[in-house]
Amino acid sequence: MRKKLKVGVIGATGMVGQNYLRLLDRHPWFEVTYLAASLNSAGKKYKDAVAGRWVMRSDIPQDCRDIVVEDAGKVENAIGKCSLVFSAVDMDKLAIMALEAEYARQGFAVVSNNSAHRSTEDVPVMVPEINYDHLKIIPQQQKQRGWNKGLLVVKPNCSIQSYVLPIHALIKAGYSIDKMIVTTLQAVSGAGYPGVASIDMIDNIVPYIDGEEEKSEIEPRKVLGKVEDGKIIPDESIKISAHCNRVPVTDGHTACCSIQFAGKKPEINEIVDIWRNFTAVPQELKLPSAPIPPMVYRDEVNRPQPQKDRDIGNAMTVTVGRLRKCNVFDYRFVGLHHNTVRGAAGGAILTAELLMAQGYVK
Repeated sequence: MRKKLKVGVIGATGMVGQNYLRLLDRHPWFEVTYLAASLNSAGKKYKDAVAGRWVMRSDIPQDCRDIVVEDAGKVENAIGKCSLVFSAVDMDKLAIMALEAEYARQGFAVVSNNSAHRSTEDVPVMVPEINYDHLKIIPQQQKQRGWNKGLLVVKPNCSIQSYVLPIHALIKAGYSIDKMIVTTLQAVSGAGYPGVASIDMIDNIVPYIDGEEEKSEIEPRKVLGKVEDGKIIPDESIKISAHCNRVPVTDGHTACCSIQFAGKKPEINEIVDIWRNFTAVPQELKLPSAPIPPMVYRDEVNRPQPQKDRDIGNAMTVTVGRLRKCNVFDYRFVGLHHNTVRGAAGGAILTAELLMAQGYVK
């Protein structure tokens, strides 16, 4: 039986931190042994720190209830209690960058849910089915920064998985994407808790999410890029134009996409076959959180839908549908994924499993 790796969650009292604990409960590889948050929660048992503000549908995991919450800013308190930390802290960007780097400097593997380090050249932005090979930069990252065992990887923005995975599958099959237009319909849970005011969302759509369009256009290029000379070189060949909207859906980010191929383009039935047969390293390694299959194509003309499709594969599967010809570009389709699982904590946990399976964390 595999000995469990001791892990911690910093920012454990917030919505993302709570979701980490929910998903890590009874995890076959990981055991939560360290929790940290702001000074307001430090020194309290976790059950008391989140009293009245636990927002998950399931109860607080029994093994976490009596863990005393530490001050996330005192990195030394984590030494000896865990080897890997999931970061979900809510702080100023520069403060997050410094804190996560300090955890790594002190020898911790840091898997972050935050955006602070997504543009850092030697930090992988991980979608494990796509850029699993980006982890090979870690020894260079450690050498460049003078870290011993510590390392830092991050997950991308929660909106991009629904279209980057289908696009990657086509690229892997030998086709090149020239440009795409993406319109995202993003669930209110993506704004955290308490999130967007209900008066703004009931009977309404908000056609603006601060910083979201820039992230949706830039981050896929890094995910699809390559490691070279100690840094990750983004794939600048793909031009993306994004419109990001907040919609009155609880969970599940939807993306309506139009794509133009560079050079030869596949037929519709070939694209569907590529998507349905797609698999990758996480599935080959049988990682606990890896969905099988990672992507599902629905034939129905009115799918995917958040209510019906977001929880497929323990909410880790990307669902695609409505592939058809486009009057402006080559094709158009709709993608969907669960934003707080595949797009957030679940995606980060899958990355941690990959780190462990490939020997970067012991």
